[in-house]
Amino acid sequence: MRILITDGISPATKERLVSLGHQVVEQSYPPETLGNALRAFDLVIVRSATKIRKPQIDAATGSRLKLIIRAGVGLDNIDLDAARAAGIQVRATPAASTNAVAELTIALLFSCARSIGQASHSMKSGLWEKKAYAKGFELLGKTIGIIGYGRIGQRVGELAQAVGMRVIAHEPSVQIQRSCPEIQFVSMEQLCSEADVISLHLPAMDSPVITAERIRQMRDGVVILNASRGANVDEDALLDALCSGKVRAAGLDVWSQEPNRNTALAAHPRVSCTPHLGASTLEAQDRIGQEILSIVESFAG
Repeated sequence: MRILITDGISPATKERLVSLGHQVVEQSYPPETLGNALRAFDLVIVRSATKIRKPQIDAATGSRLKLIIRAGVGLDNIDLDAARAAGIQVRATPAASTNAVAELTIALLFSCARSIGQASHSMKSGLWEKKAYAKGFELLGKTIGIIGYGRIGQRVGELAQAVGMRVIAHEPSVQIQRSCPEIQFVSMEQLCSEADVISLHLPAMDSPVITAERIRQMRDGVVILNASRGANVDEDALLDALCSGKVRAAGLDVWSQEPNRNTALAAHPRVSCTPHLGASTLEAQDRIGQEILSIVESFAG
């Protein structure tokens, strides 16, 4: 098969695809030419940077393109309805990056609790501001409220429990609730009122989950973590709440626009942030590659 890779995959995965006899092309295209380019391939492998919307799918309809693989968890960068109507399958690798994203979430939480990023930057600037960062807090005994208790949310819950945190969660799926009988599932209102830390692990929603109104329901001094999708948080409302002190700190890996353009939020002294590194570990990339190979081999039949 002819395979297009637009956002990069691990070299080992590419080598394996070639060794299986597939013709592999690594190239990115601007949105206006991507659709026509896709016509020359049987399948395309994308990450989060490439967006395959209805115009691209319409341009590729009727061609040899029959499969889109999203090397990652969410599918919000692909128009699933348009793909389905065009007879194009869409697959993802949802399990591969679970632990990587969960560990980064906890890392951001530790950074928020002890101002690690800010203190490190201060020392690299030649300063010794011990008193400025002397009011950290411990995670032991705190309550973390997890919004979205799928694979990643559950792993975050496990890691949080390991450091002595109480875990509550908001999850609409009854099936997931039944599979986690040890977790207390609560309403969004109860979660906001009880949680010292709130962590988001949802697909991209139609409107922000964390809004100014929702923040007002939270405890004073709450910490907000987002390693899901940037659109799930109203960034202006979060910045206002950080400036007022309502939100003590925020740990952010995802942004409403990527690359991030909200420099005021990223530069806030109580924000610990990363440039969408959730799945960026060597181990996660290897697992993603293994899932891709499995999908390709199954599709090739």
